[in-house]
Amino acid sequence: MTDPFHGAAQARTGFVRVRGAREHNLRNIDVNLPRDALVVFTGVSGSGKSSLAFGTLYAEAQRRYLESVSPYARRLFHQVGAPDVDGIDGLPPAVALQQQRGAPSTRSSLGSVTTLSNLVRMLYSRTGDYPSAQGIIYAEGFSPNTPEGACPTCHGQGRLYDVTERSMVPDDSLSIRERAIAAWPTAWGGQNQRDILVTLGYDVDRPWRELPQQDRDWILFTDEQPVVPVYAGLTPEETRRALKRGAEPSYMGTFSSARRHVLHTFTSSHSAAMKKRAAEFMLSRECPTCGGKRLRPEALTVTVAGLDIAELSRLPLRRVADLLRPLAEGTAGADTHPEQALARQQLSENLVARLAVLLDLGLGYLTLERGTPTLSPGELQRLRLATQLYSHLFGVVYVLDEPSAGLHPADTEALLAALEGLKAAGNSLFVVEHELEVIRRADWLVDIGPGAGEQGGEVLYSGPPAGLRDVEASLTARYLFGLAGEGAAGSVSHTPSSPTGWVRVSGATRHNLRDLEVAFPLGVLTSVTGVSGSGKSSLVSGLLVDLIASHLGQEVPDEAEELQDHAAQPSGGRLGGDLERVRRLIQVDQKPIGRTPRSNLATYTGLFDHVRRLFAAAPLARSRGYGAGRFSFNVKGGRCEHCQGEGAVMVELLFLPSVYAPCPVCHGARYNAETLEVQVGNRSIADVLGMTVDEAGAFFAGEPPVAHALGVLREVGLGYLRLGQPATELSGGEAQRIKLATELQRAGRGGALYVLDEPTTGLHPADVERLTRQLAGLVGAGNTVIVVEHDMQVVASSDWVIDLGPGAGEEGGRVVATGTPGEVARAPGSRTAPYLARFLEGQEEGRGTAGATPQPGSY
Repeated sequence: MTDPFHGAAQARTGFVRVRGAREHNLRNIDVNLPRDALVVFTGVSGSGKSSLAFGTLYAEAQRRYLESVSPYARRLFHQVGAPDVDGIDGLPPAVALQQQRGAPSTRSSLGSVTTLSNLVRMLYSRTGDYPSAQGIIYAEGFSPNTPEGACPTCHGQGRLYDVTERSMVPDDSLSIRERAIAAWPTAWGGQNQRDILVTLGYDVDRPWRELPQQDRDWILFTDEQPVVPVYAGLTPEETRRALKRGAEPSYMGTFSSARRHVLHTFTSSHSAAMKKRAAEFMLSRECPTCGGKRLRPEALTVTVAGLDIAELSRLPLRRVADLLRPLAEGTAGADTHPEQALARQQLSENLVARLAVLLDLGLGYLTLERGTPTLSPGELQRLRLATQLYSHLFGVVYVLDEPSAGLHPADTEALLAALEGLKAAGNSLFVVEHELEVIRRADWLVDIGPGAGEQGGEVLYSGPPAGLRDVEASLTARYLFGLAGEGAAGSVSHTPSSPTGWVRVSGATRHNLRDLEVAFPLGVLTSVTGVSGSGKSSLVSGLLVDLIASHLGQEVPDEAEELQDHAAQPSGGRLGGDLERVRRLIQVDQKPIGRTPRSNLATYTGLFDHVRRLFAAAPLARSRGYGAGRFSFNVKGGRCEHCQGEGAVMVELLFLPSVYAPCPVCHGARYNAETLEVQVGNRSIADVLGMTVDEAGAFFAGEPPVAHALGVLREVGLGYLRLGQPATELSGGEAQRIKLATELQRAGRGGALYVLDEPTTGLHPADVERLTRQLAGLVGAGNTVIVVEHDMQVVASSDWVIDLGPGAGEEGGRVVATGTPGEVARAPGSRTAPYLARFLEGQEEGRGTAGATPQPGSY
C-alpha cells in the first residue's frame, strides 16, 4: 500500500487512525484518514469500501456514543454492532447518511421528515389571515394526521372510498359457487365465506341476478358477523341434514360481507399485493367536505399570501420560497398587528432559510405534501443532508453512501457545494462514491481493492488524489486518469445500431408529464436522460411500463408507494406503433428480492435447485433415500430444527435490543448433522452456501446448469457475493443486478422489452463497463432495452437517447432532444448535452471521462 501519511501529516490538523480492521472482507488493514477534509472511499463494487466507512468507522463512533447513554435509551437506537477492529484513534462523533427507501406510510411526507410542515403549521396558526370572528386554531389543527385537523368526513385521507354491487360482482350471471363475488378472496378465504352462506341457508348455486335483492344486499354490505358451524366439503343438502341432527362441524366460521372484507384489507393489510387487489373493487371520489385537502373546513379558511395551507403544500418548494420571501423581508403583511407581523417575519425567515438549502441541493421541484414512499433513495438522502446543513453541527464526521446516486451531472455541482459547506463548518466528510466528478474533488482518496469480495479488502492507496495515478493495481486510477491498459475508460467507441421498429406513446400524462408525445425505438439500447425530477421515471418506469403491461395483459407488481391514490392527478396515455414486436415486458427494478433472511441469491436465481439435486444424487444421499428437499433449509427434514434453518437464534435482552447469535446446535450451518454428512467434492451443502459466486464458479465448473448461472452472476459484477447471503443484506443495486442475471440465464427468445431504472447505482466504472456489455448482449439477442440513467458511460454506449427537461418539476416533463448519443450531445437547450459531449470527446482521445488531473480540495 502507498501511504503518504508521514509527508502529509504535518499539513493536517489531525487524523483518524484505524488499526487492524477486519470487518467483512477487510484484511487486517491499517489506514490514516485526515479530519476536516473530504475523504472519498473508492474501489470496485464489493471491494470493502462500505465495510471500512460504515461497518468500521461509523459503527465504532456509534458504539462509543451509545456507551454514554443508559441501557434503556440504548434500546431505542438501531445498533449496527461493534466492528471487528483492533483500535481507532482520533474518531469524532459520526452521523451516517445512507441510501434507503422512504417509510411505507402514505401519511409520511417531505414536509414531515424535514420538519418544514411544523413550521408552516405554526406560520398559519400564529400569523395567518383568519375570517372575522373565528377563533385561533392551534398548529395541530392544521395537520390532517391529528384528530384536531383531520377532515371529519374522510378522516384526513382527502378521498372517500366505497364499493358497489357492480364493482364487487362484475358478472351477475355467475352463482356464488362460481365466484360471482369477485371481491372475496380467491383461495380458502372465499371458499370459507361460501360455506358459511350455505350454513346460513343462502342458495349459492343460483345465478347472482336471480337472488332476491334483500339477500344480495345483506351478503355484500352487512356489518353483522355471525359465527356459524361450517361443514367443509358437504353439499347444501348434506349441510342442512348435519345442522338438523347437530353434527360436529369442521370448524366455526365467521362471516364477513364482501364490502367489509374489501375495506378492511385496503386499510389494514401489510401486503401491497392484497391492497392492490382490494383497490380494484373500490370506487373513490374526492371528499365533498374538504375538496381533497384533508383538513377541517375551518382550517382551510385561514390563508397566508392568499393561499390556504393545503394549496401552499402542493406548490413546488421553489415557488413556496418565492411566496414567503416578501414576508421574510418584511415587505408584505405590514398592515397586520405589529406582534403578528414580527412573528410572521421571523417564521418566514426560518422557512426561507431552510428551503434555500433544499433548493441548493436541486430539490426545488418537490412539494411539501410529496409522500416519502414516492421519493427515491437519492432524494431522501439529500433531504437528510439538507437537515444536517441547517443544523450547524461542528466537529462531526459525516459518513455518506454514494450521495451522487440518482443525480444528473448538472446537479452534482450543487451536491459538491453542500459538502463544501459542511466541511467549511468544521466537519469531516467520509464519502463512499463511484462518481468520478466527486472523486476528483476529494482532498484525500482511499482506494480499496484490487477486486471484490475475497479479492478485495486491501488499501491500495491512501493520500491526495494525484498520487493514485502511480498505483498500477487500481482500477479506479485507470478510469480517473484515463490510463492505458485493460479497463481504460471509453477506449472502445460505440457505433449505434438501427432500430427495428418503434413504440409510440401519445398523450402521456403523469406527474409533470403533460400530453407528451414520444417514440421509443425497438431492437436497440435506449437511455432516457435528464436532470433529477425531469420526469424520466414517471415516463419509463411508470407510464410506459403500465401501458405495455396492460397491452400484453401482464401484471405489474406494485409497492406501497404506488398504492397512494393518484386519482386526483391525471394519468394516462395511448400506445401505437409496432406493438406486435413486443412480446414480453421485463421490469428489472431495485426492489428487494426478498424481505426475510430466508431469501438469498441462490434461491432467487434458481441455481440452488440444481445444487440441491446434485447433493441428492450423491452416493450417501441416495443410500439414505434423501431427496432434493432434504437440502432445503426452509422445510423440515434436513434443516436444523433448533433455529428452523435460520442459522441464528434471537436472544432477548432486558432493556436492550434483541440480538441474533449463531445457533448453538448447528453453529450457523442451518442444517442438521445428518444432512451435513452428505458431501459433493468434499463440501457440504452449508459449505456451498458459504462460497462466493467466484469460488462456486470454480467449484461447479463441471456442472453446466450451475456453472452457467454463476457465470452470468459474475458477468454482472456480483462475483463477490456469497450464495447464501440473505436478501436483507443486499443493496438495491445488487438486487437489481441479481434480477438482471436471472433474466440473462433464460433462453433468449427475443422480442422482450427490458426496463431498468438507474442500473449503475452502486457500480464502479469498471463494473458499469461490464453492465453495458450485458445490456448490449440482450439487444444482440433480439430484445429492446430502455434504461433511465445519469451515467454518461452508459448513455454514450447507447444506440438512442431521449433527453427530458429542460429542468425539474414544472420546468421539466418535455422532450428536449432525441437521437444518437452524438446527435444529443450537440442539442441546444439540453442540460445533458455538455456532459455527454465531454465524455464523447474523451472517448475520441482514448481517455474516457478522465480529461483533467484531479485538483485536491478544489471546489
